Amino acid sequence: MSYFTDLALQCIDGEWRPGTGSWDIIDFNPYNGEKLASITVATLDEVDQAYRAAERAQREWAATNPYTRRRVFERAVRVIEDSEPQITEAIVAELGGTRAKAAFEIHMVREFFLEAVRLSMHTQGEILPSSVEGKENRVYRDPVGVVGVISPFNYPFLLAVKSVAPALALGNAVVLKPHQSTPVCGGTLVAKVLEEAGLPPGLVNVVITDSAEIGDTLIEHPVPKVISFTGSDRVGRHVATVAARNFKHVILQLGSNSALLVLDDADIDYAVDAAVFSRFVNQGQLCMAANRIIVDRSVEPEFTAKFVARVRELVVGDPQDPATHIGPLINSRQAERLTAIVEQALAGGATALLHGAVEGNVVSPSVLTDIPVDSPLLREEIFGPVALVIPVDGAEEAVRVANDTPYGLAGAVHSGDIERGIAVARRIEAGMVHVNDSTVADEPIVPYGGEKHSGLGRLNGPQVVEAFTTTKWVSIQRERTEFPF
Repeated sequence: MSYFTDLALQCIDGEWRPGTGSWDIIDFNPYNGEKLASITVATLDEVDQAYRAAERAQREWAATNPYTRRRVFERAVRVIEDSEPQITEAIVAELGGTRAKAAFEIHMVREFFLEAVRLSMHTQGEILPSSVEGKENRVYRDPVGVVGVISPFNYPFLLAVKSVAPALALGNAVVLKPHQSTPVCGGTLVAKVLEEAGLPPGLVNVVITDSAEIGDTLIEHPVPKVISFTGSDRVGRHVATVAARNFKHVILQLGSNSALLVLDDADIDYAVDAAVFSRFVNQGQLCMAANRIIVDRSVEPEFTAKFVARVRELVVGDPQDPATHIGPLINSRQAERLTAIVEQALAGGATALLHGAVEGNVVSPSVLTDIPVDSPLLREEIFGPVALVIPVDGAEEAVRVANDTPYGLAGAVHSGDIERGIAVARRIEAGMVHVNDSTVADEPIVPYGGEKHSGLGRLNGPQVVEAFTTTKWVSIQRERTEFPF
């Protein structure tokens, strides 16, 4: 199978077919500019068809024995394992992801499908006591119905499955719209895996399109009850506004400006390793990536010297090469934006300890320090291979600087004293903070999400049940009630 030939289609109601829009989305390899696929966009009518198909299929799926649902996800894991070489090549080609990045993403997709196996068997409700004699209160957990999922370009396979798999496991159907830059890995590949795993037609529909074609229809359509969006806070704010206007719940996984704190008692060599990974994994195109590396001034000279030396050693270039650490950014627009960010910072007084070259979409790492305290760069998401090293005087200032941002997704604290690290971590205004580790972490059974402008709601663990089910109270009066009139 050639993914970029066979999967360059819409998937609606179990049928693979071209869209009927008047223009095409062109899928490019971001490293060499090779055209991978040309996909005619889905129209308003096709979005409606996808949602109506999901609505029809969901009723029977919700009534299906949980053991039957579970087997679909067990088979999906085997499909991924059997197809790992082909999926790896697709991730490298479509995203410019390195082979190490592809291996991590595929591993995490397997983990989320394995968690879907467990979720399929999730308890369906509970019995609660009543103050009324003879009365029984039952609270049922029902699927919400249909979920609209919008996936991003940076980890498209994983971040689509992160919502799609639990939504299906809990009895819902899905309409998935991938990012235009990753229509296969973030969309039709997910549908194909589940199709091969035996998922009934209509339960996962993929529409490859753009707001220029369909406007806000994906959010406003009357069928979906929940919209799960991963992307920028700017677009997320619009999604939330439109969804609220139409009385829909939203799960928003948005941008960040994560900080990695190195306290005065940290293991410096280990903190350097964690910081290099936290900043430069997937070229820095990751919401959990450590934008800011906040270092106690007493250890900053040693940390910075070792950090810059390690960053110099990173291999930049062709993601096909297994030795490559940093491949291309997703497109020229992102590369140009990142170049402008660095130049503006330098013009504003920052010092470049390392100033990366730009070749096409490949941007080599930069390390900046002496950033003026009023620089917008300290408070915005960079989303590329640029690290900011910020010296501070003590843990109090480290916490203050870490929290001086409108975002609050992830963070990390490095300290030789675990309890001290935990105490500092608890004061950081973020949804996830890791002591003596990277800022980058995700596990299917623990809550994932951010504070402030980094999003609304949580995925993973018990929180995903809250996200994709609704409660219904059914009371049973076993004795006659004496009414007051």
